[in-house]
Amino acid sequence: MNRKQKKVLVRIILAAVLLVGVSLLPVEGWLRFALFMLPYLCIGYDILIKAGKGIIHLQPFDENFLMAVATVGAIVLGDYAEGTAVMLFYQIGELFQSYAVGKSRRSISELMDIRPDYANVADESGEYCQIDPDEVEVGTVILVKPGEKIPIDGVVTEGASTLNTGALTGESVPREVAVGDEVISGCVNLTGVLQIRTTKEFGESTVSKILDLVENASSKKSRSENFIAKFARYYTPAVCFGALALAVLPPLFQLTVMQSAPEWGDWIYRALTFLVISCPCALVISIPLSFFAGIGGAGRAGVLVKGSNYLETLAGVRLVAFDKTGTVTGGVFEVAKILPCEMEAEKLLEYAALAEQFSTHPISRSLCRAYGEAGCELDSERVSEVTEIGGHGVTAKVDLHAVAVGNLKLMERLGIHPAACDEPGAAVYVAVDGKFAGYVLITDRIKPTSAEAIADLRRIGVRKTVMLTGDARRVGEAVAGELGIDEVHYELLPEDKVQIVERLLAEKSPREKLAFVGDGINDAPVLSRADVGIAMGALGSDAAIEAADIVLMDDNPLKIAQAIRIARKCLRIVYQNIYFALGIKGLCLILGAFGIANMWFAIFADVGVMVLAVLNAIRALHVDGPLAKQR
Repeated sequence: MNRKQKKVLVRIILAAVLLVGVSLLPVEGWLRFALFMLPYLCIGYDILIKAGKGIIHLQPFDENFLMAVATVGAIVLGDYAEGTAVMLFYQIGELFQSYAVGKSRRSISELMDIRPDYANVADESGEYCQIDPDEVEVGTVILVKPGEKIPIDGVVTEGASTLNTGALTGESVPREVAVGDEVISGCVNLTGVLQIRTTKEFGESTVSKILDLVENASSKKSRSENFIAKFARYYTPAVCFGALALAVLPPLFQLTVMQSAPEWGDWIYRALTFLVISCPCALVISIPLSFFAGIGGAGRAGVLVKGSNYLETLAGVRLVAFDKTGTVTGGVFEVAKILPCEMEAEKLLEYAALAEQFSTHPISRSLCRAYGEAGCELDSERVSEVTEIGGHGVTAKVDLHAVAVGNLKLMERLGIHPAACDEPGAAVYVAVDGKFAGYVLITDRIKPTSAEAIADLRRIGVRKTVMLTGDARRVGEAVAGELGIDEVHYELLPEDKVQIVERLLAEKSPREKLAFVGDGINDAPVLSRADVGIAMGALGSDAAIEAADIVLMDDNPLKIAQAIRIARKCLRIVYQNIYFALGIKGLCLILGAFGIANMWFAIFADVGVMVLAVLNAIRALHVDGPLAKQR
């Protein structure tokens, strides 16, 4: 408990002791009233002050006003014990609700612990000193000791170690890193000393983007939250005027129509009971808390949700479309075979690697890596006039020779007609001086969890899976067949992917939602167009993470079904609370209006329903499913 909650708890205990003590004293009249004012004001002074401020600011219709009117009214009618008890139990419910919200917030704030406090940077004398991560420039070498957080994304230049990535991915399995490996901020260095050359500024690093996503998640409201907010604006004034009518109209009817003595006290008591029952706390508190807890539980599992509206949409997903590279495959390409035509294999790889050395595409990186592993060094001075054509490949001048490296579309664009490649894998076609020179075969391994992820999606009711890839037909169909994906589209440009997603959106029913999962910069338009976009966060591009609504921090495809489960559980809890709170309150309001329910019964209808709804809401913090066992 925080300090404020502890103070409220002390007031509750003191007020409860005073209430029991005063109730046992054999006193009457003004002395009894004065003694009961001690526990009442002890526990309720802040509610009375808030209600007074609401009236002064012409915004009286809230739960404070309802409690103030109901309890003051009960005391005026002489029901001192009931009026004080209502205020006491209301404060108990408020404390419980505050504690539950705090617990939910702490699950979110655990993510905030990944914020690094400093970076170790060498000064002019060569000694390492601690500076603010914001002050570290790109390309700076920083030192990370065992037990310290990696403050900024970068590449290991010296040392080897084991990293704890749990704060980012929700997984307890440590990750081994060595020289040349990329590392992301927020991970904790467990064993060796690492020297890391930064590749981003602190504000653009993974940890900063995660914290920004978490801090802004609550600003994007779901439809259920917006409905409850609008409902409360009209509901509270309606019940206040309803209670007033209940207090005034029946006695007037008795007086004027029935010509009998009006029972003012009885009907005013019923109206006050009506007010206590009608307090909308259970709905106003539990619905946002359910979504907040759902986002917190997802975050602890390594699934970052940018807003409760996306969590609500995710619950309705029945179609899932995937990018291939980096999503269902590892995105780590290797040169499997070099097949030259009228040229030595070493020369073919040299032309391809030199032309591709300025591209950041994974296939380009694999060509350069294979060239380096052959004992050769890239020389940028031998290359000029480099042009990268999106979805096709690269053209350049290498040693004054016109070199084109890319897919079959690039060859056709240049008027070159090579023989088709029937080998399994991705074929990179190479042309030199307008003639086909051969191709390099690239392979990309399927992730170990991809097949299980597709099967898991079927188990939770996803009726159709689709894969969209820019690779050749044989590669796309081979991967889709191995994973059991229902439909595959191949040889796609970024705009082609958007068109296919548009068609899928038009064909599905209005109640079904489409999710797209991708990781590359070319996936950003599709991620934005889908009902809900899911990005791979560890290897995914900044553009994809920015465009997505949900980010999987460890690139594990199994987390897709896990995220959908979390969303559906959260939404079930939301609807349970709505139906439960409205049902119980509706029944109790009818009983109160007919005089069957008294003030004690009203306490259960208000505080009891709120406590039960909040208890139900915080269930969303706990993650169910196969991945939960790994934590």
